Amino acid sequence: MMKNYIKKFAEISNSDVSLVGGKNASLGEMFCNLKAYQIDVPDGFSVTAAAYWDFLDAYGLRNILADELHKLDLEKWSNLQEVGANCRKQILSFPLPDLIIEKIQLAYRELNHLYGSDISLAIRSSATAEDLPTASFAGQQETYLNVKGERNITSAVHHCFASLFTDRAIKYRVDNGFDHMKVALSVGIQIMVRSDKGSSGVMFTLDPDSGFENVALISSAWGLGENVVQGNINTDEFLVYKSFIGKVKNPIISRKMGSKEKTMVYTEFADENLESFGKTITNLATPEDQKNTYSLSDKDVIQLAEWACRIEKHYGRHMDVEWAKDGISGNLYIVQARPETVHSRKSHSDLFKEFKIKKKGTVVCKGIGLGNRITSGVARLLHSTAQMDQLHDGEILVTERTDPDWDPILKKAAAIITDQGGRTSHAAIVAREVGAIAVVGAGNATTKIKDGQIITVSTAEGDSGMVYDGALEWEEKTLDIGNIKMPRTAPMLILAHPDQAFKYSFFPNKGVGLMRMEFIINNAIGIHPMALKHFEKITDPAVRETIENKTEYYADKTDYFIQKLAESTARIAAAFYPKDVIVRMSDFKSNEYANLLGGRQFEPEEENPMIGFRGASRYYHPMYKEGFEMECEAMKMVREEMGFTNVKLMIPFCRTVDEAKKVIAIMADHGLKRGTNGLHLYMMVEIPSNAILAEFFAPLFDGFSIGSNDLTQLTLGADRDSTLLSEIFTPFDPAVMELIRMSVEKAKKAGVKIGLCGQAPSDYPEYAKFLVDCGMDSISFNPDALIKGIENMYRAENTSATSAYPT
Repeated sequence: MMKNYIKKFAEISNSDVSLVGGKNASLGEMFCNLKAYQIDVPDGFSVTAAAYWDFLDAYGLRNILADELHKLDLEKWSNLQEVGANCRKQILSFPLPDLIIEKIQLAYRELNHLYGSDISLAIRSSATAEDLPTASFAGQQETYLNVKGERNITSAVHHCFASLFTDRAIKYRVDNGFDHMKVALSVGIQIMVRSDKGSSGVMFTLDPDSGFENVALISSAWGLGENVVQGNINTDEFLVYKSFIGKVKNPIISRKMGSKEKTMVYTEFADENLESFGKTITNLATPEDQKNTYSLSDKDVIQLAEWACRIEKHYGRHMDVEWAKDGISGNLYIVQARPETVHSRKSHSDLFKEFKIKKKGTVVCKGIGLGNRITSGVARLLHSTAQMDQLHDGEILVTERTDPDWDPILKKAAAIITDQGGRTSHAAIVAREVGAIAVVGAGNATTKIKDGQIITVSTAEGDSGMVYDGALEWEEKTLDIGNIKMPRTAPMLILAHPDQAFKYSFFPNKGVGLMRMEFIINNAIGIHPMALKHFEKITDPAVRETIENKTEYYADKTDYFIQKLAESTARIAAAFYPKDVIVRMSDFKSNEYANLLGGRQFEPEEENPMIGFRGASRYYHPMYKEGFEMECEAMKMVREEMGFTNVKLMIPFCRTVDEAKKVIAIMADHGLKRGTNGLHLYMMVEIPSNAILAEFFAPLFDGFSIGSNDLTQLTLGADRDSTLLSEIFTPFDPAVMELIRMSVEKAKKAGVKIGLCGQAPSDYPEYAKFLVDCGMDSISFNPDALIKGIENMYRAENTSATSAYPT
């Protein structure tokens, strides 16, 4: 009976994994089923596992390979390289049978007939056990790009067969319990997209670090996609909120520009019959103008995210997808899709371990952090896989980048630090899979870190991965949320860092009661808004140059502020949608504003900034009004263009009713009119006048939020930061508690909501009892205090009443 050595993509589906492997089965599945949704998959064919087995059997290679693999040292892996090399040598020493060659070349000629003789091909290995839900097999076998000519294609197939026995593939199969001689190798032969003249990359149908399911993450760079997959470069990254695609003007909630140092392109060669399939691509330095330009347009990002959602729906699971954009036609293509293998088999329980460094040390370098943990140990600086034996268990691997050849030792590393790579790079994917801490894209780690140096690696500080000199001390707290009983009083979060929002969205909560805008301005923007509005007034040359560099990608410098603030806010809003996210407009003091880049020219010098030019008083004053208008533009973008109407806005430090009216009028003038498109306005109660006149403030707002620290400070005339007055500064002071009780009573009478933000309800059960008995609608906590706060609230609601003023 004639063996089926070739199957066209049009003949393949997901049921053919045993014949063509997971990669090719997925390509056929998409090619056949996704055309109806205008998703383009380049055509091609598969050399089946039957061809691989018949090749082995033609020369008795099954027994030869099995005997060689039995020699493996499974304890120390001392002879892994020798065994792998011998296996590959055996396969390459025997030619492919004539019938297999004939079938491959015939299928190639048919592709030429359909698509033209100038087509280039990608030749990709596809193991018959790969891409299972519990194992990624990412990059275990070889890929060859820009292959032309019959002889080159058959040679590439032959080398793919041999790559089933790369060192990394052998080790991976042992680690994951696969029998070497029961795994076959199919080869996918697919028409290449001219992304060497365009861009390419990877996308996940969830956030791969936190497991947050409502976004798609897209990584992109100029040129062929191998640079992105292998982690050769720091990529552009985009986050898209999936539910809003096609429903709002702009579902992109985050953009980060990567340096994109290299661009992989075709190497042109004259003789198509030379053994040149391994030399058909090259990496060139990316031109400066392309480094400083996003490698995808917003339209393309949204298109890819829409495709990602469709692919996810078709497969019924989260997916890891490779895409390419043809730089000649401008068309987008999907070139590969596999199951996402980390969060598909992982609960979110580990997300609820909190790590915090007690005292930060000297920062050696930083990059993108993965793992949400902290570790310390000896840094082992390695430049190639030939040095792998130098890495000992528990040491921290520091290298330029990793590729699949590093896989055999990555489980030994306590952490992985690379100069290059993004969140979808090989190092990032493998780190997640083996549960390692990783800092990728650090840029200069291999020059800043010395071999043998003791370092501490922290990825518990948002997206940033920090590398500190020395062995620092840290706290580790496990938050038990398995049997949390939720109180009637709404527990909400206090958040300041958008990078941690996805993680915290898994905590039991009723939304975000306080998002501190000033933290975003300080961390994500760093420039005084008036320095952007009136850049021409900046006199310091160094400040001018830094602002120019930060804003060079923006048509107008104010767009930098608005876009960055909007995207950071949208990331938090997306994490908790449709729950309320109450955003407090900026509440810097003048001395804090002055510390922003360019700020000193626009801020007054005050003796007591704590009770000076801050909060609402700034918003209508000529010295800052334009800055506040920029804040309003950003919030309007979040709510109207991005669709996050769950964002509510709160005015801090509003001294008088007249002041409130002025601020509300400015907001309305800039598209933030209370009641329009469901907009709610809140006011902080942090000045005694707010409580005393709450019934007059109430008609202007939809709710109040009590800022207990400022209220205590201003009621008692006691500096909250003074150690000398620490005994006086207490939330249990009767005057402060009376103002809180008064505020709640008046809010209830006026029919507006009221909540409180602060630490005391988690630290003191009796204080939680006081607030619950007052009738507080919500209490907001920092994430590390949330669980204890919920327990105190629930207990307070289910115990008998106590004194109105606990002591």
